[in-house]
Amino acid sequence: MNQEAALSVALIEDDAVLGRSLVQRLRLAGVATHWVRSAAEGEALLRRHRPTMVLCDIRLPDESGEALIARLMPELGTTPVVVMTAYGGIEQAVRLMRLGVDDYLAKPFPVQQLLHKLSGFAELQRARADPEAGAAGAQGMPGWRSPPMRALHSLLGRTAETGVPVLITGESGAGKGYMARMLHDMGSRAQEPFVVVDCAALPAELAQAEAVLLGQEGVGQGSAAEEVPGLVGQAGAGTLFLDEIAELSTALQARLLRLVEEQVFLPVGARRPRPFRARIVAATHADLRSMTTRSSFRQDLWFRLSVLDLIVPPLRDRPEDIDELACYFLRRVTGGRAETSFNFAADGLAALRAHSWPGNLRELRNRIERAALFAATSQIGAADLFPERSRSGEPPDAAAGPHPVGQPMSSNSSDSIEEGRQSLAEARDLAERQHISLVLAEHGGRLGDAARALGVSRTTLWDRMRRLGLKAR
Repeated sequence: MNQEAALSVALIEDDAVLGRSLVQRLRLAGVATHWVRSAAEGEALLRRHRPTMVLCDIRLPDESGEALIARLMPELGTTPVVVMTAYGGIEQAVRLMRLGVDDYLAKPFPVQQLLHKLSGFAELQRARADPEAGAAGAQGMPGWRSPPMRALHSLLGRTAETGVPVLITGESGAGKGYMARMLHDMGSRAQEPFVVVDCAALPAELAQAEAVLLGQEGVGQGSAAEEVPGLVGQAGAGTLFLDEIAELSTALQARLLRLVEEQVFLPVGARRPRPFRARIVAATHADLRSMTTRSSFRQDLWFRLSVLDLIVPPLRDRPEDIDELACYFLRRVTGGRAETSFNFAADGLAALRAHSWPGNLRELRNRIERAALFAATSQIGAADLFPERSRSGEPPDAAAGPHPVGQPMSSNSSDSIEEGRQSLAEARDLAERQHISLVLAEHGGRLGDAARALGVSRTTLWDRMRRLGLKAR
């Protein structure tokens, strides 16, 4: 299956001439295109199908595209949204960007420009299969010097050709998505689709979630009725990667159990089941064993998913890999010019080695991206990588926290984590959750504005909110 065949566009456009032209050009380019002509039809389409990109007109017969996007943005998650209009001005463009819209096209526009944007968004979508490292490819990212990573690499190689389900566990940001992609690329399935299911982003309503996951038959009217494939069907003979499997509802867990045990699935509205040929790889940072004892996760499904259990070690347990990983991320963020334009100062590397990395690879990448953006010179030092410590007067290897280094803890500090005290990672998550909530409230819940205030992209903010359990309004 070629790369373009996996691309899809949800087109919401009431102009029949333009709509037919775009559908024809996109399909000629190998892009699956679903065209509807009203806001109501667009909403129905986006609730049953998650495309590579949403392309929406502003002026629609029943409701403005702006109002539609504003209503659906919390559910669209990281799906890129591009709006198009012949009547817009600067004020409208600013308003749309504040909603979280990714791009804005003024009619008329060359179709090649649209294809270029779609290609860029597709690359970002593939990168979300590897959120900790980006779309680097199976052998693209270094970091295999440490003993635990060498052992994991060996295990990946031995299991790549098997078809049994795999459960990948590890802390948030440790690289679970990257390992899933690597497992896919190391085996004979490498030329087949690698389809990511973000379990936390599936619709809350069961029928809508089933349509997204399993597909739907009989969409449309009369002879125009068609089957809309779900994510399960799109996986073909490749890999179905279930990210954040712990977030799957109990009802969908039952559907997934049938998929694993019987190797068939039934699209919504279909009479006969379809064969399932893909390999299932699931990932989570949650403790599924304890969730089964609380009946929040099916024990039989856990048994079936964890035939092979791969544990990704946290970055703090693989210090031998930090220098190599840091240089890799620096090359990526500077477009491969790290050797000539940016380098790490000695104190910068020392600070990286001394840090405890509660955010693992994701934190390492984010700190390097920020440092490369704001560093005053081409030599990236500790102050560039950890500016919050410079402001607070902490030494580079100090752990972030409210307690001053060198001062005795209170008598209550003798309580251990096992006795109920939060871990450092939990405390940081709580602080981050409160800060994001505050910024969102200050900006009226607008993801675009909040993301700019926080200095991150909308997709990064959405991903972090999902992992912290925050809901968008």
